[in-house]
Amino acid sequence: MTRFKKHILVATIAMVAAGSTMADITIGVIAPLTGPASGLGIPAGNQVKLWPKQIAGEKINVILMDDASDPTQGVTHAKRFVTNDKVDIIMGSVATPVAAAIAQVAEESATPQVAWSPVALPPGKDKWMFRLPQSNAVMGNAIIEHMKRQGIKSVGFLGYSDAYGETWLTDFRPQAEKAGIKVVAVERFARADTSVTGQALKLVSANPEAMLVVASGSGAAMPQMALVERGYKGKIYQTHAAATRDLMRVGGKQVEGGFVVSGPAVLAEQLPDSHPSKAEAIKFVQQYEKAYGPASRNQFAGHAYDSILILEKALPIALQKAKPGTPEFRAALRDAFENMGRVVLAHGVLNWTAQDHWGYTADTGVMMRVTGGEFKVEK
Repeated sequence: MTRFKKHILVATIAMVAAGSTMADITIGVIAPLTGPASGLGIPAGNQVKLWPKQIAGEKINVILMDDASDPTQGVTHAKRFVTNDKVDIIMGSVATPVAAAIAQVAEESATPQVAWSPVALPPGKDKWMFRLPQSNAVMGNAIIEHMKRQGIKSVGFLGYSDAYGETWLTDFRPQAEKAGIKVVAVERFARADTSVTGQALKLVSANPEAMLVVASGSGAAMPQMALVERGYKGKIYQTHAAATRDLMRVGGKQVEGGFVVSGPAVLAEQLPDSHPSKAEAIKFVQQYEKAYGPASRNQFAGHAYDSILILEKALPIALQKAKPGTPEFRAALRDAFENMGRVVLAHGVLNWTAQDHWGYTADTGVMMRVTGGEFKVEK
């Protein structure tokens, strides 16, 4: 080989190597920074600001867009991401109706989507979607086990009339009835409603031993307050979308004694030392509260924190197969999620597979009680 050819070969290898290390990874984030779900989206957006600048030796470019709690805006942003920005992955939204709408864009463009809400999709429609929140069935299991210990045999349902409320009812009812707990009354309301007095009156008159409220953020306080104001004396349960301090801030004494299911991230210091997520949960809480102040931790900020942990595990696998910014890399990243194995997160131990894009075990949910304006783990 001549010296000239050798120089060309060396230069070509150097350029390929430089290209492989300098390829930026682009993440498109969609979250409700305004609108009814902003109490969930703002903390997630705050955590995004704390993300590292590099993962697996690659620069991370993040584009954060506000969906205003509106599925139409979420879809508009998602289409821009895949058409103009050529993102390698979409993350969001924390609002279930928005995340569900984005899923169609993710599927059509063959772009991985990591949802920050427990989105239920028809069979075969979640090939490109992976969820970081625990499924309603997993969290429902924790609620039902607690109800069984309390001797509860009947429950009323007061939930959103959208996808989040309906999927909770679909998942919860058969689980509850299998456990000998009958859903005796069902009432629904819209996220934008400012009163549920009529629904509360009907539920109180049915006189179940417990109520399950399915709402999110600050909006979860209003239905519980309505039940208490109508004289309800039984136990009231809330889902993991209510695991925010907004519940106590808005509800005050009227939410005292209520039960809320959560992922472990919110309860870092209260977890037993044997809990696999305790160390990671404490890291999340310390990082977030150093930036945003004491007691600012949030369930959905925890999902944004966990997003980096899964990328740290999956990106090195995908980078062995393709270069960021290409359809091949997006497919490789999707495959990496399914094959990366067990990942310890602040919110539990996750293991996505080709058959399961939820990934958590049934014992992941942690029951809390509102005591003195704080969340306390139920022993």
